[in-house]
Amino acid sequence: MDWTSPVMKFNSGHAERAIERILELSAEAQIARRMAARNSPAFHNLTGAIAAYGKALALLTALQQREEFYTIVAAAA
Repeated sequence: MDWTSPVMKFNSGHAERAIERILELSAEAQIARRMAARNSPAFHNLTGAIAAYGKALALLTALQQREEFYTIVAAAA
């Protein structure tokens, strides 16, 4: 891998696996949060984790959509 290049190629295969794993972790956190006492430290920690998983998913899906867009544009050119 050439680290001197200013633009690194996005690998959608890695993104797919990361998205799947984040969805699994988010589901596990949501289940655990349902079992935690409301307003307990565990409940709030899990709420924060679920929000972070959502942000990570948003980032990965945006990168994935951008890569798909560039692939379509490049094919049309």
